[in-house]
Amino acid sequence: MPSPRVLPAPGCRRTRSTRTRILEAARRELDRDPDSSLGDIAEAAGVSRRTVYGHFAGRSALVEGLVDDAAQALREALTAVALPAPDAATALARFVLTLWPVGDRYRMLLRLAPQDLGAERADVLAPARDLATAIIAEGRRQGVFHTSLPPPVLGRAVEAHVLALLDCVSTGTWTDDGSRTAAAALIAVGVDGDLAAAHVRRLRHPA
Repeated sequence: MPSPRVLPAPGCRRTRSTRTRILEAARRELDRDPDSSLGDIAEAAGVSRRTVYGHFAGRSALVEGLVDDAAQALREALTAVALPAPDAATALARFVLTLWPVGDRYRMLLRLAPQDLGAERADVLAPARDLATAIIAEGRRQGVFHTSLPPPVLGRAVEAHVLALLDCVSTGTWTDDGSRTAAAALIAVGVDGDLAAAHVRRLRHPA
């Protein structure tokens, strides 16, 4: 006989909900201004500073929570990206489309890295960068990416390009669900524009 499912107590659910709300507010505020104070974050979350300190001992603990949250989101996204792809162009388009929903976490960590993360935590971004570089190297080998730039350099350039477009969406100067950005990334590595759009369409609307 299966064991009955044990549901978390209401107090635990409320605690997790408050913690999540604080992290979401911190991500927004620190993305807007990396120097935002805990008071700014508490106000944006609709809680008191005391409540923030009840979940996080200080700014460093809050940043640690954001890093852990971002790392988990990136790991889950990269698991989906790692599925076999018929070619490197499809793999790169899938990479952009899959990371797009968690791009705000990725971008916020990049903005915080110089002042808050420290070298020991900055490696949370390494798996995504390594995968992009590997996809680009494979595309060069397959002859579908036509560029003379070394894959690690081009990978960083594509990352910056994608994050800049995400920033435009976040500030309301552009709209995209990730499709146009995925096509732009393919074009940046030397794929013809029509072929780039076709790769994205196939992923968005599989036959």
